[in-house]
Amino acid sequence: MKHLSGSSKQSFRLPDFEHRLSMYALAATAAGVGMLALTQSAEGKIIYTKANKTIGLKDTLRLDLNHDGIVDFNLKNTSSWVSFTGGDWLSVIPARKNNAVWGHTMFNRGYASALSAGSWVGPKGQFLPGPGYMAGSGCACGMARPAQSNRGPWVNVTDRYLGLKFVIEGKTHFGWARLNVSCNNDLVTASLTGYAYETVTNKPILTGKEHGADEPDSPAPLAVSSATLWQLAEGAKSRPHK
Repeated sequence: MKHLSGSSKQSFRLPDFEHRLSMYALAATAAGVGMLALTQSAEGKIIYTKANKTIGLKDTLRLDLNHDGIVDFNLKNTSSWVSFTGGDWLSVIPARKNNAVWGHTMFNRGYASALSAGSWVGPKGQFLPGPGYMAGSGCACGMARPAQSNRGPWVNVTDRYLGLKFVIEGKTHFGWARLNVSCNNDLVTASLTGYAYETVTNKPILTGKEHGADEPDSPAPLAVSSATLWQLAEGAKSRPHK
């Protein structure tokens, strides 16, 4: 029987193993950083603007959500009277093609919803194909007993939100506008107190949320054994991004 000499045996050197292990760990770390960067870019940011603007009789407030000099929506206060009968009403009108307001249609008229804080506005929203009626106050004052009425989802509300979809350079974004509305004595008055939009295309926004993180919190380090570092590096390359 021949004996294998020591020189014919394959030797295992610890430095080689440590080098390979370091390379695997580096690959895994690089892949993880790349995934984190994608996550951060998807986080986006909410741009909020505080406001204190009144919409009085026959006023039109031109709303530019992202301050690019292009009007996105018009908040219009209209008044009409004929022979002591008439009234005043507030509506929101998209100023650009593909811009839209969250709402519903009833009796062939579109009504803009008065959303509460904490409502999601996004791709699955119910948006109107045109203008949205908000609130109106009318009177038939020529009658022996004058009849007055208020109607619309925005009658006498405080801190309610318009859900808005609008376009920036051909891409769809979502936002909100917060208003107080008062209907009294055949007159509708409103005040815009703030508005915001989400910088990431097609990402939903929460009504009332005024701040969004530039980047997510740093994740905790992964605890993996040396035996799984290569699988982690390979998996990170093929893992689908959300």
